[in-house]
Amino acid sequence: MMDYREMADALAAEIARGTLRPGERLPTQRRFARAHGIAVSTASRVYAELARRGLVVGEVGRGTFVRTGEPPPEIALAEPRQARVDLELNFPVLPEHPAMLAESLRATLRPDAMAAAVRPVGTEGTARAREVSAGLLARGGWAPRPDDVLFAGTGRQAIAAVLAALVPPGERLGVEALTYPVVKGIAARLSIQLVPLAMDDQGVVPDAVSGSLRALYLQPALHNPLGVSMSAQRRAAIADVLRDREIPLVEDGIYGFLHDDPPVSALVPELGVLVDSLSKRLAPGLTLGFAVVPPRLHARVAAANRSGGWAAQRFALEAARGWIADGTAARLQADKRADAQARQALLAERLAGFAVHADPRAYHCWWVLPEHWRAETFVAAAARHGIAVTPAAAFAVGAARAPHAVRLALAAPPLPVLAAALGRLADIARGADDSGGDSC
Repeated sequence: MMDYREMADALAAEIARGTLRPGERLPTQRRFARAHGIAVSTASRVYAELARRGLVVGEVGRGTFVRTGEPPPEIALAEPRQARVDLELNFPVLPEHPAMLAESLRATLRPDAMAAAVRPVGTEGTARAREVSAGLLARGGWAPRPDDVLFAGTGRQAIAAVLAALVPPGERLGVEALTYPVVKGIAARLSIQLVPLAMDDQGVVPDAVSGSLRALYLQPALHNPLGVSMSAQRRAAIADVLRDREIPLVEDGIYGFLHDDPPVSALVPELGVLVDSLSKRLAPGLTLGFAVVPPRLHARVAAANRSGGWAAQRFALEAARGWIADGTAARLQADKRADAQARQALLAERLAGFAVHADPRAYHCWWVLPEHWRAETFVAAAARHGIAVTPAAAFAVGAARAPHAVRLALAAPPLPVLAAALGRLADIARGADDSGGDSC
């Protein structure tokens, strides 16, 4: 009998030949299992494998469908799409910021400073870099100890280093049922088993955190894609569970600079690792990753960072140190807070009446589509109008069925372009799409 991979290969071949057409619903897993004389659990693995390859998408209450367009990149959101309006990538760069960054960089380009900047540096960076970075990462009355700060080339590399240190291959990492797509790719490469955890309107439900997990990855502040943030009570409840069960926390604080809530890590200083970077605060091409690691885990994470080749380069470290020390990073952060709020106000105006969920401080939102739309079909309709948005399936973990929803990233377009794109999406959602997408 064929194993689940071979059965997935056979279905993939039918999709490639066109025997199974884009948008076609597959049989339920139970019916598929009965037709092929296999267990339902095996059928579930077949469908999960097809979803992993980007060939099908599952939607809550609707079933599993052959994708209507090209599959997304293996790590969703990793590369820009060729769309006129990008509501998929979320890297805010305001028009005046490149000049501010360039001016601040002048001191680093002096010959004496450059001589220092081109020397090698370890994963711990320099004492001065740790000091200013600890100040940058402070929020909500909490500040990390400078000696707890490690540096990676990017935030993604910092996540990879921490997961490699804390979760052995084959072991279980708890994540939100809808999570950052890059984490799914990192886990696959490290042979880590992701365990999707139940969520409510504040994020992960504390009772869903099992003692069998080797670690927990969370986005408590402005969760991507849902845009929700944990209340003080929820952060405390999660911290209690982690402490009681001695589960390390990998906290992704990439959007934490947009508000002042303290991290969950502050409540479990012996277990919590906070990961952050400069990509959102400054610009995607000028970045540095941070990991705030408690002493008991410091050596393990530092070793993983070095062995993975993820440590930061000295020039990036010195440039970032200058941007932080002279106040440039703080000014850019303040500008982006105001910009995000302006974009949320525009979103609320243009998509009024729809089921849009967003924190007014966030650069993204979660849109539960009207009942007559499937997420993949809506994405395809938007693309025909030159607008790139991300379907819920990009964020769904494992074989979990994705809701019929999309994430809109608001950071990239100029405000007038964003306003027009949101208006166009509203028209499409109401059924005004001229391609017939509303009839799906």
